[in-house]
Amino acid sequence: MLATLNEVLKIAEENNYAVGAFNTPNFECLLAVIRSAEEMEVPVIISHAELHEGVAPLKDIGPVMVYMAKEAKVPVCVHLDHGETLEYLQEALDMGFTSVMYDGSLLSYEENVENTKKTVAMAAITGAGVEAEIGVLGGREAGAKSPEQKKEDLYTDPELAKKFVEDTGIDALACSFGTAHGIYKVKPKLDFERIRKIKSLVKIPLVMHGGSGVSPEDYQRAISMGIRKINYYSYMSNAGAQAVKNLLDTQEVVFFHDLADTAERAMKQNIQKAMDIFYLQ
Repeated sequence: MLATLNEVLKIAEENNYAVGAFNTPNFECLLAVIRSAEEMEVPVIISHAELHEGVAPLKDIGPVMVYMAKEAKVPVCVHLDHGETLEYLQEALDMGFTSVMYDGSLLSYEENVENTKKTVAMAAITGAGVEAEIGVLGGREAGAKSPEQKKEDLYTDPELAKKFVEDTGIDALACSFGTAHGIYKVKPKLDFERIRKIKSLVKIPLVMHGGSGVSPEDYQRAISMGIRKINYYSYMSNAGAQAVKNLLDTQEVVFFHDLADTAERAMKQNIQKAMDIFYLQ
């Protein structure tokens, strides 16, 4: 069933867990995520990131996401992740997305606030929720840093986060506290005190981006401090890729659908392991 961001976050808050938000740039990802959620009887968020436009254009994958969410047996929020232009966000809202994230983290504070407020107004027309970001996450957002700049300098400032939430009226806040997009080369070190401080000031649900690859213990500690949405994709997708590679290394494959099925089953296993942690009460 199609659900809004606020609806699934309310369920997460009531049950003191985090809802998994999984990128679904193709049909196999969609099947793996929704079937996993249905089997485990938990709400879920399916996401399309703007950076995946070249893999699966929003105009093609978006309507499929909305349709599958409506047909699902559990609450499914359809989310546009890291939207960088208001036009792109509006396109998602027009096709029925129930959540959008405006990513102005690399802009000035004033520009980020201005565009985020416009996003909130746009989303209010359809009842969709809005996530936004303050602070800079490692990976795709980090960009070049000066030699003397520490990565901690890019983390979310709790006081600024409070002001940002008050200035914009968003429903969920993505904050930077030690995670990064992509595959980790070293174990991430999370700033839990920063999470606690931010949550005490902003009061709204917090979002962990770069959620793949974090240890079960760190996931649970972050959730206990107010993380209510965890973005997860890289390790799920990699599980599918490795399963296909292993299949090709061990036997002759004639049909592509065998590869697709193998990838879906491997991703589903990885997703359910993550869900076991995210939804643990």
